[in-house]
Amino acid sequence: MNVADVSWAIGRPTIGVAIKLASRLKVYGRERVPLDGGIVVACNHFSWFDPPALGAACPRVLYYMAKIEAHRVRGLGQLIRAFGAFPVRRGESDRDAVRTMRRVVGEGKALGLFVEGTRQRSGVPGVVQPGAAMVALQEGVPIVPVAIHGTQDWSLRSRQRVSVAWGESMSLDGLPKGGKGYKEASGLVQAEIRRLFDWLVEVQRLGCPDGTPPA
Repeated sequence: MNVADVSWAIGRPTIGVAIKLASRLKVYGRERVPLDGGIVVACNHFSWFDPPALGAACPRVLYYMAKIEAHRVRGLGQLIRAFGAFPVRRGESDRDAVRTMRRVVGEGKALGLFVEGTRQRSGVPGVVQPGAAMVALQEGVPIVPVAIHGTQDWSLRSRQRVSVAWGESMSLDGLPKGGKGYKEASGLVQAEIRRLFDWLVEVQRLGCPDGTPPA
């Protein structure tokens, strides 16, 4: 076991349980996550609460890419790196981050990406950037789309319910490994995340009964 494996093994019954209790976390479609092999987990992003909530909802260790500013925060940087997070410089080409993303999935691990590239202030998922598609196409691994809802309104004072819906794995076989293919694949991922998100909105309106996300 590496450091990340140990951290997740300790974090799930501690931090993970606290996250579930604080958000009344409801997870749909967890069984859709492949339990082995390299995958790219593609999720929308509203809040700092998203990474721990998604981690609690995922049956696998997630290797997150996080902005370099977070890594520079004393205490926080050490914590997220212990869980396998690696830095990216936003707004510029970061070849080191790209190499790390490809290495993660190439080693058969799960790469966790918040695919809009930054938090969305509108309360709905935004435009998916091409990074997830690029890694999946170059390394020949599937993308697993996932939507998160409720974190846009969650705070310590107002602990709104958070829900997560996993989609079916998306194979990108047949798409070209280049800008055109990345753009087309990103559009497909964006549409699927939005479909899952809209489903969560309706499910949450109904009080989060048990159910299965749309196939």
